[in-house]
Amino acid sequence: MTDPHLKPERIRVLIAEDQTLIREGLATLLAQQNDDFEIVGAAADGEQAIEFARRYRPDVVLMDLQMPRADGVTATQRILREFPGTGIVVLTTFETNDLIFEAVSAGAKAYLLKDSRIDEIAATIRTVANGQSALSPGVAAKILEEFKRLRPRHAPASAPARGDLTARENEILKLIVEGKSNGEIGAQLHLAEGTIKNYVSTILEKCGAKNRTELAIKTIG
Repeated sequence: MTDPHLKPERIRVLIAEDQTLIREGLATLLAQQNDDFEIVGAAADGEQAIEFARRYRPDVVLMDLQMPRADGVTATQRILREFPGTGIVVLTTFETNDLIFEAVSAGAKAYLLKDSRIDEIAATIRTVANGQSALSPGVAAKILEEFKRLRPRHAPASAPARGDLTARENEILKLIVEGKSNGEIGAQLHLAEGTIKNYVSTILEKCGAKNRTELAIKTIG
């Protein structure tokens, strides 16, 4: 039986951010979130982030993209090469398609803008620590736009129908590829958002995809 007096194991977080004010502010605010985060280090550049990842073995790294010595994409690649179980959450001021695509291609599990609320950042860290991706529909749509741009010209322009999916599931798959959220899909098809969520789970399982972005890339690739 679990001892009720024992505190649950905290999520070990490394912050990689070259701006001192943001770095220290994130450390302070996250440490106040329900006592479930342990800030193991705060790196001021990409090389230091890699060094700290080796030293402290964090569960999750909050990774800025634009840093001296090594940028966030390079640091992400090198950390995941050595510690593939580490969850990388990109936190940046940039929302351009190519940067998002590079970060996610490097292995980042989530992408947040620096103006995100602290409770949103905390929830994303928890999700990634549990081994899940946390890409918003808007970010997923940008990744897909970049993927389509890089795709060979002869590739299909939209999601082809899959024989292992029902007509309704194929309809929802097409809207996922377009980057629509569950709420937007539900409104368009006049179905409850919870119903769409169940459909998406079924589609992910049938297609062997871990998340919506992987599903869409598999579908149009």
